[in-house]
Amino acid sequence: MSTRRAAQDAVETEAAGETGATEAAVAGETGATVAGERGVTVAGETGRTGAEPAAGPWQDPGPFLRGVAWLDEGRPVRADPCDTMRLPWDTGERASLPIGVRLEFTAQDARAVEIRYRATLPGPTDALRDVAHGFALWDRHGVVRELYTEPAAEAVVRIELPGGPGPFTVHPPETQSPLILGVRGIGGRVAPAPPAPRWVVHGDSITEGWWSTRPAHGWPAVAGRSLGWDTVNLGYAGAARGELATAEQLAALPADVLTLAFGTNCWSRVPFSVPLLYETTRAFIELVRQGHPRTPLLVLSPLLRPDAERTPNKLGATLGALRDAMERATRDRIAAGDERLTLLPGRDLLGPEHLEDGLHPNDSGHRTLGLAVATAMRRAGFGTG
Repeated sequence: MSTRRAAQDAVETEAAGETGATEAAVAGETGATVAGERGVTVAGETGRTGAEPAAGPWQDPGPFLRGVAWLDEGRPVRADPCDTMRLPWDTGERASLPIGVRLEFTAQDARAVEIRYRATLPGPTDALRDVAHGFALWDRHGVVRELYTEPAAEAVVRIELPGGPGPFTVHPPETQSPLILGVRGIGGRVAPAPPAPRWVVHGDSITEGWWSTRPAHGWPAVAGRSLGWDTVNLGYAGAARGELATAEQLAALPADVLTLAFGTNCWSRVPFSVPLLYETTRAFIELVRQGHPRTPLLVLSPLLRPDAERTPNKLGATLGALRDAMERATRDRIAAGDERLTLLPGRDLLGPEHLEDGLHPNDSGHRTLGLAVATAMRRAGFGTG
């Protein structure tokens, strides 16, 4: 996944409809050190003129971070670090990556923001080594600029800000497991953005954002921006097969809105029968409801997968039949009185042209899916953004 997503991050295309000036700047100050901070590389944008504006004090990054589910010794993780032994290995491995974790802030006359971080280094033979550390600045209208800095175990990146107070979002290079150490304004102060409704999304590699070319282009990010919500991405590539330990973790996690979007990996990764997925879906929702009895909950059934729709798995179940089982389990619970539960059937949301590899959406597919989910949320009365 790391190599694949890094390759996607190097692509320079923007998602359809997400407009804004894009700027890729290779570190212009590599090798320089921040005064008083030995051994820390500073990277940023060249071409600044005039007197250097004063740097503000380093601030604790915690209040700036969004999309955080749990912390493990200060590092954002996407599964409960006190409950990893009950999870499959592939879930735990994917949960170690801070997918969807970002910084959101407002600017009070600041000309730039500096972010101090520590990250893993790509291998010496990695063809994408020079662009592995990419940062994207967004405002309400879309992407403002992107920076690709030279890899460094610990570094400071400077991102020039456009005029206005924001709010702004910075998406860090999530596949390098960055740990944000500090945030400061240059020429003015930056402050954490106001809190937003917390939307927890659980799913598989599609939810994690595979084949989107940027972290900000995955469908949960698209829907979250449309709704004005704080998206917490609990997508686990190769996993998300209705693990009941995950359901219990979701039940204990604070959330204003929830979405479940699994099922595809129940066709092939670990084959399910139709009755098994029906009962798994029923049990999963029941466990989530024990912690969130009235929290708005949307179930998104599996998307189109042409090779699996009519092909039986090892237990004789086609993806079409598995999708029907998941939808029946959800509808049965709604009929039994769960008024805060809604279903979004996934089969017809995307076409083959939206699938990069016959399974995972491309940027256009992620955008289409994200906006469809946002629309379904509003129609269900879950969101007004």
